[in-house]
Amino acid sequence: MQAESDLVSRSILSVSSSQTGKILARALIGFSIAAATITVTVVDASAAGPKYAGIVIDANTGNVLYSENADTLHYPASLTKMMTVYLTFEALEAGRITLDTPVVFSRNAAAQAPTKLGIGAGRSVTVREAILGIVTKSANDAAMALGEMLGGSEESFARMMNDKARALGMTRTTYRNPNGLPNTAQMTTARDQARLGIALREHFPQYYGFFSETSFRLGNRVIPGHNHLIGSVRGVDGIKTGYTRAAGYNLATSVKVDGRSIVGVVLGGASTPARDNQMRKLIAAYLPLASTKHIATNVIAQTPATAPNLQAASARMADISRAKVRNDQPTEVADARPSSMAAFAAVTPQSANPLLSAKPVQRPASDEVADDETEIDTVTTASTSKSDAKLVKLQRAEKSEKAAKAAKTERGPTGWVVQIGVSSSKNGATDLLDTAKSKGGKALRSAKPYAVAFDGGFRARFGGFEDQNDAIKACKALKRAGVKCWASME
Repeated sequence: MQAESDLVSRSILSVSSSQTGKILARALIGFSIAAATITVTVVDASAAGPKYAGIVIDANTGNVLYSENADTLHYPASLTKMMTVYLTFEALEAGRITLDTPVVFSRNAAAQAPTKLGIGAGRSVTVREAILGIVTKSANDAAMALGEMLGGSEESFARMMNDKARALGMTRTTYRNPNGLPNTAQMTTARDQARLGIALREHFPQYYGFFSETSFRLGNRVIPGHNHLIGSVRGVDGIKTGYTRAAGYNLATSVKVDGRSIVGVVLGGASTPARDNQMRKLIAAYLPLASTKHIATNVIAQTPATAPNLQAASARMADISRAKVRNDQPTEVADARPSSMAAFAAVTPQSANPLLSAKPVQRPASDEVADDETEIDTVTTASTSKSDAKLVKLQRAEKSEKAAKAAKTERGPTGWVVQIGVSSSKNGATDLLDTAKSKGGKALRSAKPYAVAFDGGFRARFGGFEDQNDAIKACKALKRAGVKCWASME
């Protein structure tokens, strides 16, 4: 356990405004921090919902360069794993564990919903492999196994997470599990996640490089990553993607270019392309405004935040989730705009910020890959309340009924498959398949294209591969032709 003074020195402090930030900075560190010019919007906790929220912070100075709904409560989804990795890095630095320490998977850890590494109960991976599984595949089982190892149980580790969140100044974040699987009490804000992202970089530079990894090898498997911005946007070195149906598509991103350094967070995106396009625009707009001079302090400018009304926000978001389960039927999209543009408009249709109404970067339809996590909102965790469990049972029953109907009409090949995207209609999925097959050449000559229904639309897949290697080779060929894809066991 770190000394209290160490916790204080590592805390990311709050300032109520730009002017107050200057006064507090003088009192604490003897010099002022330049004030941000963007107005920060405070949203009452009772109005929390799965709408867009975003923030960009200058990591060199702590100034807020951009903010919209940055203090509104949201579900973190797999951004939760950032805190799990933070506490793992802390244990590594303290010498309590090493990168080669075995992480044994309990029955609870092995039973976590996908995405996961698929390690059986009683088996183990190293700490290094568990971290890599989290930062690339967003493995829920690996996060749970690490949490249970470090905390002794899911509940105890959640308490550790909350204690650390408070020490870092994350005043509006509440954790309930190590991986971000649905729990209506588990909430955060864009500002808190940006603070955590900066803390990961500042406190553990010797380990932060894990977040730059785009894939890793586990046994005879190659585990691909989910972060599309690494390698495609100059200077991006992490941090974490996240998705559940209730949370939307989340992303925390770190960028370092020519001495400038920012951390941005987007919550509540309508799709992977919408979320990624928004982050690209934020980086392009605000990185040039960041300072090249690093101030050796953990002070981050922010507006004062009152204690979150978790009960009201939880009830509101549970109602929204319930409505989505009942009304989430596949619909034909009539909008002629690119899918990413239409999805982005759905995130913030009333936004007054000109950046949010600008035309997003157009990306191929094949980028519509649900690659962060599967539909996991019907999963309970050990800390899920009884009232939450009732809602879960309702969701599970309705979803099972839909799945059964879909299975009667659409049954695709089993074994290894290659998924290239999703569409709101079967015709749209067929178009994706036709385009991919024309580009795939020999790699897809014997593959069987098919569209499989799920409660959000249709997945476009190729099946009929003999083994994992054949599926991976086909996917590589598609990627070389500019088609996004991933291989998995059906």
